[in-house]
Amino acid sequence: MNSRSTDIKKLFEDACAGDRAALARLLSLIERGGDDARSVGRLVYPKVGNGYVVGITGAPGAGKSTLTSSLISHLRSKSQEVSVLAIDPSSPFTGGAILGDRVRMQSHATDAGVFIRSMATRGHLGGLSLATSEAVRLLDAVGSPCTLVETVGVGQVEVEIARNADTIVVVVNPGWGDSVQANKAGLLEIADVFVINKADRPGVDQTQRDLEQMLELSEIATDAWRPKIVRTVGTTGEGAEGLWQAISAHREHATRDGSLAKRREQRLRNELRAIIERRLEHRAREICTGERWDAIQNEMLARSRDPWSCADEMLAGIL
Repeated sequence: MNSRSTDIKKLFEDACAGDRAALARLLSLIERGGDDARSVGRLVYPKVGNGYVVGITGAPGAGKSTLTSSLISHLRSKSQEVSVLAIDPSSPFTGGAILGDRVRMQSHATDAGVFIRSMATRGHLGGLSLATSEAVRLLDAVGSPCTLVETVGVGQVEVEIARNADTIVVVVNPGWGDSVQANKAGLLEIADVFVINKADRPGVDQTQRDLEQMLELSEIATDAWRPKIVRTVGTTGEGAEGLWQAISAHREHATRDGSLAKRREQRLRNELRAIIERRLEHRAREICTGERWDAIQNEMLARSRDPWSCADEMLAGIL
């Protein structure tokens, strides 16, 4: 084992002993990717399986950070430790969402029972979804009983990140708009619990009726678990207890009927496939350079060879 690997092992041991600075450094290694991230992953993987992961997603402005903060307060009132990953799929140089999430949760910053970390891609080869998977495993391995993963918005990246969770919470607001847009975003497909946040505003009853109708019309309504609908006011903490009860009810149901174990297994299968796809994608970018690449492009442009045969030649070395 080289000195760098020894250092990482020591960091992991310190993080397992409760050293938050060591944990933060390991998360930074995961964000950056590369060999160091792989070293962290190898240490972490055998020690996971005890933590529970709750994904919180929804449209920008839905109040996810404020709701997450109130959920933290509820958990801490029960003396339960909690970790939070606030995910920013945008450029880390913008600073907006990363700073914003920490400001909204600043009341928990000095609480030893709460660990909050913002994450961005920062060049991670596997993308943010894979980096999030590794970060969640690290938090599990060092003893976090519950990790809240909050995404900035609703898009393909966010849906992929939310799928890393054992229970997925989708946050909407009164008057959330066109149900077709919700279907496009994949909300109905991923939600285990719906939250109508800012429930002190007009339109909350209609929003609940819309959700219930959409669930009735969807295939989800025929499944064993029907997503619960919870009303909350994140700014006051109203409904946080009911939200946690809904999350706990889903956990109990999923554990009892075996769907939690199946979801976790499928998540690992998907992650393995994604890792292989990303590595092949990276390798493809590497081979699409150099003199032979330039020459074969010229042959294609001159129509002396077709694109598929050109591709076959370039791929011959790795297939």
